[in-house]
Amino acid sequence: MILDNIVEVKRKDLEIRKKNKTLKDIISEIDKSNNLNSRDFRKSLLKKYISIIGEIKKASPSKGIIVQDFHPEHIARIYEQLDIDAISVLTEENYFKGKDTYLESVKNIVSKPVLRKDFIIDKYQIYESKLLGADAILLIVRVLGEKLGEFYKLASSIGLHCIVEVHNKSELDTALDIGPKIIGINNRNLENFTVNLKNTENLIKYIKEDTVIISESGMKTLEDFKYIRSLPINGVLIGEGFMRKLDNVDTMKKFIYDIKNN
Repeated sequence: MILDNIVEVKRKDLEIRKKNKTLKDIISEIDKSNNLNSRDFRKSLLKKYISIIGEIKKASPSKGIIVQDFHPEHIARIYEQLDIDAISVLTEENYFKGKDTYLESVKNIVSKPVLRKDFIIDKYQIYESKLLGADAILLIVRVLGEKLGEFYKLASSIGLHCIVEVHNKSELDTALDIGPKIIGINNRNLENFTVNLKNTENLIKYIKEDTVIISESGMKTLEDFKYIRSLPINGVLIGEGFMRKLDNVDTMKKFIYDIKNN
């Protein structure tokens, strides 16, 4: 399974990280830093129109390399110009070719809230995300299971918003037990990376109206976005759909306008 492989590699990577910098060291650096004020990620998604989280990513397990000439700072500057509401930065190195430094540099360039998109499996990464400058993190129910509640509570206690990501009804039930403020419905099955846009429609009926709902993955055409926008959701997360339009900002502007208005 792809997800199991990603998590196993992440565990090995964390063993090395913890030797290079201990949790105690990270907490100490957070306490000494004067530049870790969080931007309100959830508020950025509460708009009259559909909100957009623009993602910065070089690759994915299903698509391989998406952007050959990849410069996250350049992409961040483009996003800063556009009518998007928040930015997601992939930091997972082995399968998505991300880096922690991408998030740090993006946060310094933009005024929008920034999400660290990674596979959080250890509390160490929550503190790490705070030190990197993230305003929000992704907590995947399929990965965390019963640990979800304590991870959510810890992240909230240090000023991080969380997108609690689900793919099916069982995962949603686990998420709803902790009362998350933001739920991300992933239309992509992380076991085999197949996509079904109906997944959002199938799950939203179980979620309370005051919860911010984000539809993630698989939206490519304007028709896809029209369908998703017709549902009672607050926003969408767009990765590949933007990454393949980076060479033409005017095209991206029109794409965003059409998503929100047509």
